[in-house]
Amino acid sequence: MKSKSEIPKFTPYQKLVIALLAIAQFTVILDFMVISPLGDILMKNLNMSTSNFGFAVSAYAFSAGTSGLLAAGFADKFDRKKLLVFFYTGFILGTFFCAMANSYWTLVAARIFTGLFGGVIGSISLAIVTDLFVLQQRGRVMGFIQMAFASSQILGIPLGLYFANNWGWHSSFLMIVVLAIITLAVIVIKLQPINKHLELQSDKSPFLHLFHTLGNKRYQVGFTAIAILSVGGFMLQPFGTAYLVNNIHVSHEQLPIIFFFTGVSVLFIMPIIGRLSDKVSKLKLFAVGSLISIIMILIYTNLPPIPVWQIILINMVLFMGIMSRMVPSTTLNTAVPETQDRGAYMAITSSLQQIAGGIAAVCAGFIVHQETKTSPLINYDILGYVISIITLASILLIQRVDSMVNPRERVTEVAI
Repeated sequence: MKSKSEIPKFTPYQKLVIALLAIAQFTVILDFMVISPLGDILMKNLNMSTSNFGFAVSAYAFSAGTSGLLAAGFADKFDRKKLLVFFYTGFILGTFFCAMANSYWTLVAARIFTGLFGGVIGSISLAIVTDLFVLQQRGRVMGFIQMAFASSQILGIPLGLYFANNWGWHSSFLMIVVLAIITLAVIVIKLQPINKHLELQSDKSPFLHLFHTLGNKRYQVGFTAIAILSVGGFMLQPFGTAYLVNNIHVSHEQLPIIFFFTGVSVLFIMPIIGRLSDKVSKLKLFAVGSLISIIMILIYTNLPPIPVWQIILINMVLFMGIMSRMVPSTTLNTAVPETQDRGAYMAITSSLQQIAGGIAAVCAGFIVHQETKTSPLINYDILGYVISIITLASILLIQRVDSMVNPRERVTEVAI
């Protein structure tokens, strides 16, 4: 058995892979995340109700979930680099279509197209991480890749809002397209083929492979746990800016500042969480992050109008709690599937996560109500109570995943 001190350091190529996956995730996350800060602008410019906006957000999630299921059977049948290039190219086209949208329905159509491709990229990235890094390294790897979320808060969303405020909301999507094209070019040139898993493949057809993966009782625990984790974010975030603007009276010019400092806090905490995830109990780390999240969500969703610096402070602590859940839970999830099932498992996980999130966004759109385009959101506090209950339930589900993974973790260490 190898001790943690004997775990090899990252090679230069591994560092390059981490950087490429992180930047690719940055563009995909930004494409989804930018919808939330643009929410108030989009609802006013495209004449959308809260329920319309909920459907616009969920359109991406539902299409991403559908494509994830369709791709799952094929995910272990091809070189992972080729899959990444194919789906990332489609994602770029979809984001460009979003920039060209000029009505509610064309935006929904563009979001559906983008989701068909963008929703699979995360699962491909996780499969690549699992193929190239041992379990004891993955916490640090996921910490860096999840920094894409923080980077989108610090750089992407404020910049996207700046573009939207000065050149219209369409320019925010064009900014993402340009960055993604550059990233795609580097992936094509620098990333090596990732195809060792093909040596372990059986003669099962893609659809049989999909059904066998779906039917695995062990895998179903992981599917359920990770799907539930996405519900809270999909319920809370889509209406975040509308809540800040119409309930807390934050101006559009102040929004980039709030997102910037929120992202700084996440950027600071992610490497720490990544290292802790490789050293301490991932379950305990997840539970602590969940409890912090519940406390801050209840505070955030019941805020009266307060100064911007107080909003920034609350947001910083809230997202530190949320991100403290993501790294340990994602790391645990990568240890659930067998090598030959990783691609399918990750694709199905991502798919169910997106579908659950899409349902959550639709439900949030019906729970939250706005009488006029400038009136306060009603029932936003109800979202906080619902999310808190779901967060408590997620601790029990991750506990089940942890109980499955720990015996496997010891076997993996011996094998290494």
